[in-house]
Amino acid sequence: MTAVHRFFLIIFSISLPTIMMAQSLFSPAITVNDDVITYYELDQREKLLAAFGTPGDLQELAQQQLIDESLKLSELSRRGLSLTDAGFERALADFLARNETTENDLYRELAAAGVDSQTFRDFLYANSAWRDFVRQTYAGRIEISPEDIDRVLGQRSDSATKIQVLLSEIILAAPPERMEEAMDVAQQIANLPSQEAFEDAARQVSALPSRANGGRLDWVDLDNYPPALRGLMLGLKPGEISDPLPIPNGVALFQLRGLREVERVSSAGGAIEFATLFLPDAISGKAAENARSIARGIDTCDDLYGIARDMPEEALEREILPVRSIPQDIAIELAKLDPDEISTSLRTDDGDTLIFLMLCARLSEPSALEEDRVAVGNELRSARLSGYADALLANLRASATITIE
Repeated sequence: MTAVHRFFLIIFSISLPTIMMAQSLFSPAITVNDDVITYYELDQREKLLAAFGTPGDLQELAQQQLIDESLKLSELSRRGLSLTDAGFERALADFLARNETTENDLYRELAAAGVDSQTFRDFLYANSAWRDFVRQTYAGRIEISPEDIDRVLGQRSDSATKIQVLLSEIILAAPPERMEEAMDVAQQIANLPSQEAFEDAARQVSALPSRANGGRLDWVDLDNYPPALRGLMLGLKPGEISDPLPIPNGVALFQLRGLREVERVSSAGGAIEFATLFLPDAISGKAAENARSIARGIDTCDDLYGIARDMPEEALEREILPVRSIPQDIAIELAKLDPDEISTSLRTDDGDTLIFLMLCARLSEPSALEEDRVAVGNELRSARLSGYADALLANLRASATITIE
């Protein structure tokens, strides 16, 4: 064997595993009609979902999303439709605004998670194009009357009974750089076999004062929670633990210990008036000391104005918001409070500012803001659009030839 032959043999033996790996990575994993989804695309989608803090079986979810998106894009192509460059840029701007980030920061975070920027852009394009198509096609068929909105608000406020839940809670503190780690821990907790095991976990890892009690809460009106959390809790059986729920700077888990129906003595709960006082130096412990001192000296939200008179203007905020419009981490804390009660469990993003949270009042639905009626109308419109979209996608799925390798 000549030196040249030996050289090429060595190069070939080194390159062969790499070539075989590339072929495997980009070989078909799923075929949807004539479209191919590769193992690379599946891997990228799993990593994207993980970067977004998505709960559940990410492998199964990635597979289902990519199949659905293939069907959606094929249907749009059949109809000669596509998303314009301007439409995509609007969708991207909306996404960045909702997540309070910039395009560069988003791509930097995704790259750190092993996600190519094109993977995200493909995901955004498919779902934005489909959403625009559904709106353009079906929006004209939907009419939301004032009576429809009144009926929903009436169901929420006029019932003679209400549902209360008995929960245990765990909140894992998770700044953005530790979110993936926290989600892994939360998923392990979600699989715990018993109430005792959940309470042990709460004592060890929960960031809330309720950890001293194994995370156990007293009975709370279900209406106190935002609508998304109500659905999550009603989906649990006693003893079951929720999927991990990403919230700002944390991950929440709930275990349902009981559920009951009681007489409704008030229609309060449509909107909440609450105050937030921002106290610096939380890491040093000074903020917690100040919070205890403030709590001893006040009785109502009005007293906070005297406390804040020598602070910067932005240190105190007092708001009236519909429950569904309150940030989820704050809404979870407010749900546990009675008027004039206080929570000091939350921190701002930097971790060094304590949020002194006080519930001022729960307002009855007729006193809720007019924007609440607009929100209900939008909810009804979105639900009906989703119904049309789900029905069309189900038909596409039923008539498709889907092969999973």
